[in-house]
Amino acid sequence: MAAPLTLVLIVAVTIRAALFRSSLAELISERVEVVSPLNAWKRVVEGLALLDLGVSPYSGDVFHETPLIIYFFHFVIDYAEIVFMIADGITAVALYLAVQHYNKNVFRKQKYALEADRYPHDCLELMRTPKEMYYVPLKVAMFYLWNPFTILSCVAKSTCGLNNAVIALFILCTIKGSALLSAIFLALATYQSIYPLTLFAPALIYLLQRLYIPVNLRRPSFWLFTSQYAFMYFGSLAVIVCLSFFLLTSWDFIPSVYGFILSVPDLTPNIGLFWYFFAEMFEHFRLFFICVFQINVFFYSIPLSIKLKDHPVFLMFMQIAIISIFKSYPTVGDIALYMAFLPVWSHLYRFLRNIFLVCCVLLACSALFPVLWHLWIYAGSANSNFYYAITLLFNVAQILLVSDYFYAYLRREHHLSHGLYLKRKDGGEATLVLK
Repeated sequence: MAAPLTLVLIVAVTIRAALFRSSLAELISERVEVVSPLNAWKRVVEGLALLDLGVSPYSGDVFHETPLIIYFFHFVIDYAEIVFMIADGITAVALYLAVQHYNKNVFRKQKYALEADRYPHDCLELMRTPKEMYYVPLKVAMFYLWNPFTILSCVAKSTCGLNNAVIALFILCTIKGSALLSAIFLALATYQSIYPLTLFAPALIYLLQRLYIPVNLRRPSFWLFTSQYAFMYFGSLAVIVCLSFFLLTSWDFIPSVYGFILSVPDLTPNIGLFWYFFAEMFEHFRLFFICVFQINVFFYSIPLSIKLKDHPVFLMFMQIAIISIFKSYPTVGDIALYMAFLPVWSHLYRFLRNIFLVCCVLLACSALFPVLWHLWIYAGSANSNFYYAITLLFNVAQILLVSDYFYAYLRREHHLSHGLYLKRKDGGEATLVLK
């Protein structure tokens, strides 16, 4: 598989290099769907200019990236295009290796279950074969590298690509079973944007399963490993934050980065749900609804962790998707990360209900974003309602996509336990209703 993956990487690099040298690069870097006030390259350049002048990059309201990012680009600013292409390559290779290892584990568990005769006999057609699983890691790498959303994000030099690389490395380390590296990369991802905190639960559950420790609150072994992983995670996070303080000799970055993410003061239009709602919001209601919107991202962690405690990798996919949809400043680069996982769940296609409709809506919305933006900003023949309407439809389609995969996953697991062809007590065909 090394040769096909290398070919995929070469094609991806060629496409990006060609776009970097084209006149489209500047246009793409201005698109509000591709960059946000958090990750726009222009803001990084302005922050670097302030740093070179001996002024704190957080003294104004321009730069909202983390200190490690600005000091990193302080040394590689002349090679920024190569850095972003390498970041995409690292993400793709990390996802490739993670999915490859995950598929081996899945096939091994399936083989043991078949030998133990744990599945009903009419479920054999639901079993995954080595042939169909062989190309899944390559498809994941292709879905990420050749996704137009990923390409646009890279050409715009959005720092979202670096965040994706960190999350992909976290996923790889978790699936490989390295608790320390998993905690370090999760801490780094949390340091970048807070929201990856919700990935703590699936990572912990996966590592517990790997060590054959049951998720049981009464077991001392459960609390021992949980405290160890939490210590590694929060310890790594504390070290990274303290390192940022020593670099800046100031805590200014905390309100400028994390306060900015949580309070959403910049209402520049984007593909998220926050900007229009809070532009129309009365000021005395703002704090309440900010709390409601932000809690919404973290709230799903508890019920999903309970429901999917036996399936932590799928839980990880669900959490990444929820972050991409409900975060305060989303971009298309965030969406590309969870969409790269769709080939992993190709065995669920027979149970999906709305996949054709959702795909059509996502494609139509992607095409209409620049059209309605032009009509609103340049032609003056539309207003913000038009643009927010297509944004809302785009997010509804994403929610339908994720919930459809959630339904399909649960339905397949139910069939594996109770049989594919369910019968009522009177012998008639039963209808499966998931509640």
